[in-house]
Amino acid sequence: MYACSQCEKRFSARQALYQHKNVHTCKYKCSECGKSFPGSTALRIHSRIHSGEKPFECSLCSKRFTQAVHLERHCSIHSGRKPYKCHVCNKAFSRSEQLNSHMAVHMGDKPYKCHVCDKAFRVSGRLSSHMRVHTGDKPYTCSLCNKSFILDSYMQQHMRFVHSKGRPYHCPYCGKLFKRNVDLKLHVRIHTGAKPYSCRHCSERFMRLRQLKIHLLKSHDEGTWLTCHICQKKFSRSDSLEEHLRRHEGVKPYVYSECPKCFCTACELKQHQLVHLGYKRFCCGLCCKYFRYKCSVISHFKRCSDEQRCSDV
Repeated sequence: MYACSQCEKRFSARQALYQHKNVHTCKYKCSECGKSFPGSTALRIHSRIHSGEKPFECSLCSKRFTQAVHLERHCSIHSGRKPYKCHVCNKAFSRSEQLNSHMAVHMGDKPYKCHVCDKAFRVSGRLSSHMRVHTGDKPYTCSLCNKSFILDSYMQQHMRFVHSKGRPYHCPYCGKLFKRNVDLKLHVRIHTGAKPYSCRHCSERFMRLRQLKIHLLKSHDEGTWLTCHICQKKFSRSDSLEEHLRRHEGVKPYVYSECPKCFCTACELKQHQLVHLGYKRFCCGLCCKYFRYKCSVISHFKRCSDEQRCSDV
């Protein structure tokens, strides 16, 4: 293995290390955000984030991508092929790197450790992304509101949730609308009662992985508690602690431009925005009537389903 003397990142080939050193010398530096890359190809691909260029188009759904490899990964969604299977739990994956990353779950191996907070990661890329939390580096900027993000995936998520109003996925049980299919799948578990995450210490099962992690921490002392230095209250998640500290300090960083109100969290801001927009996010799955509040669509859905049953008799 060849280690970089400046950031201790390791490479299996000497040539890969030489290319990586260009990141530190800033030989290939983005003029828009200042991020450096190991080569001209990586810089050219990165520049498409700022220009909005997406030259690769899916022939089935017309979705466009900045890189050919992203298009190839996307095409596996249409084909449904998942040739890489875990020999431990039989979970299947469309790409070999997904399987390799998944295997670390069974091994429990996290060799990449942050020297600032000792948080550990299974892959080096996750550590590199995590270090931006400490350095404050946010290389990805939204072209619509200029908000910056640590990861490109965070920016893409921001674009979907903040700047896009489309919610194409609706729950067949209560009519609630979602922007992502994965959010719909998680929500449907509320109606079906599915609990795919089981505790290895007891018989408890959970709908979400986050719930399992909290259970392991609270019931089996597996994990790390995060403590507020002001009131000593303990939290299982870092974002919950950050939100809690903002309330201590009276900091409300989320501002809505249409009124003088400020909020501690992005979720509170989004809920308030819906009041101004008059947005009706809840839809009845039977008659497609829209409602502003969840309680309204639930009560309507019950009446609508009763009326439909009576008309069928």
